Amino acid sequence: MFRREFLKKSVIGTVGVTLGAQSLFSASCNGANDKIVLALVGCGGRGLGCIINCCKINEKVEIKSVCDVNSTKLANAVATIEKELGYRPAPVKNMKEIFDDKDVDAVWVATPEHWHTPAAIWACQAGKDVYVEKNPTINIWEGRKLVEAARKYKRIVQVGFQNRSAPYGFTARDYIKSGKLGKIVTVKCYNMLGGGKWEEAPETPVPAWLDWDKWLGPAPMRPFSPTIVTENGRGGWLSYWAYSGGGLADDASHVMDLARLVIDNPAHPKSVYGWGGNHVFGGARETPEFQSIVYDFGEFTLTCDNACATNYMTKTPGDIRQDKTRFPNWRNNATRTEIYGTEGLMYLGRHGGGWQVLGPDNEIVAQDGGVMPDNEHQTDFIESLRTRKQPNGDVEECHRSATLVHLGNIAYRVGNKQLLFDPETEKFLNNEQANILARGSYREGYVIPENI
Repeated sequence: MFRREFLKKSVIGTVGVTLGAQSLFSASCNGANDKIVLALVGCGGRGLGCIINCCKINEKVEIKSVCDVNSTKLANAVATIEKELGYRPAPVKNMKEIFDDKDVDAVWVATPEHWHTPAAIWACQAGKDVYVEKNPTINIWEGRKLVEAARKYKRIVQVGFQNRSAPYGFTARDYIKSGKLGKIVTVKCYNMLGGGKWEEAPETPVPAWLDWDKWLGPAPMRPFSPTIVTENGRGGWLSYWAYSGGGLADDASHVMDLARLVIDNPAHPKSVYGWGGNHVFGGARETPEFQSIVYDFGEFTLTCDNACATNYMTKTPGDIRQDKTRFPNWRNNATRTEIYGTEGLMYLGRHGGGWQVLGPDNEIVAQDGGVMPDNEHQTDFIESLRTRKQPNGDVEECHRSATLVHLGNIAYRVGNKQLLFDPETEKFLNNEQANILARGSYREGYVIPENI
C-alpha cells in the first residue's frame, strides 16, 4: 500500500496520540527528491489555506502536524486538512514539539507578527526549513538575527512576499533595466484602505479556547481583551505595536517589497521621514489611521502613503487578479505602485493586476498582465527545499523590505521626524529613542539572544 493511501485511511486523533503518529512518517524523509513533510504553526485562514494549496500543487508534500494556542482554530485546521487532503494531521499546542520532531522537514509560520521571528529562528536552530508569512519581523534588529540564523544553520527561509515569484514582476524589472522607462525619478507606493473609528473592548477573563500566555509569547503580559484575539476571526492585534507594524506591515509591505524587486532591490535608504496620526476618526488604536513616508535612496525617493481611512479606494478585484488580460482602474486602485522615469510612468499592481507604462498623451507603450502569484511562490519554496537553491523570497532581501516598514513606523513613533540611517550597521545616527525601538524587547522566556 502506498503511504498516501495509508495516510488517507489513518487518523492521528488527539494530542495524546501525537507521538504515536511518528511511525507514519519515515525517518528518511528528509525532503531531497523525496517526500517533504510540513508542519503548520498558526492555524488562521491565511496559513491554513496556503499550506493546503501547497500540498495540492506540489507532488509528495504532506502535513504531519498543526499547532495553535487557539483550540478552536486547531480543531478546525485538523478537520479542514482531512476534508481537503484526505488525512488528519496531529494537533499540537506547543510549537516546540514540532521543532523536536525529526520527521518534519519544514515549518510554515503563520502566527501573528510578533511570533514570526522567534518561531522561525527556533525552527532554523532545530534544523528545519521555514516559510514565514509577512511581515517577517516586528523590528529591525530581529530581522538581522533571522538572516543570521538562516545562514548559520544553512536553512531555506522563504518569506510570504508572494510577489517575488510573480512572472509579471520579473518582466517589469526587465523593462526598467532595459532603460526604456529612462532614469528613475521617484517611486510612489500606495496602500489606501478603508477603516473606521477604533476602540478597545473592555478586559474580560481569558476564554477557555485560548492559551493567552503563549499567544502573547515575547510580548509583555497584559489583561485579555476580545479586541485583540477572537475565537474564529483574525482579531484586532494589528492595532497594537506589541504584536504588529499595523497596516504598513500588513499590506503596504507587499507593495513596497514588489517595488523594490522591480527597481532591482536597492539597499537600505539613508534616511526616512515619517508622518502619521489618528486625525481622521480619532480612534484609540496605537498604529496610525494614516501615514505618509519618504525614503531617501540617494538618486531617487520612494514614498508610501498608508491609510485605514479611505473607504472609496479599492484593491484590485479578484476577477482581475486571476485574468492576465485585464488591468485595474489605476486611479482608485488602493494598492498600486507608480514608478516615474524620465521616459514614462509605470503603474504596477500588487498580487496580480500586472503593469502598464504610459508615455505622452496617456498612450500605453508597454504592458504585461499578471495574476496572484501564490502558486508560483509555493512551488518555488518546495523546489528550494529539494535543490537547496535560494528561494525567490529569500530572507535577506525580504529583511530589507521589512525594514522599510520599521523605518516608517519608527519615524512616526518618535514624533513624526526625519531620521538618518546607517545601512551598514542598521542603526539610526541622530535619534537614540529610534534605536531603542529598532532593537525591541522580549518577555523572559522568549528572548532572542545576541548570538543565535
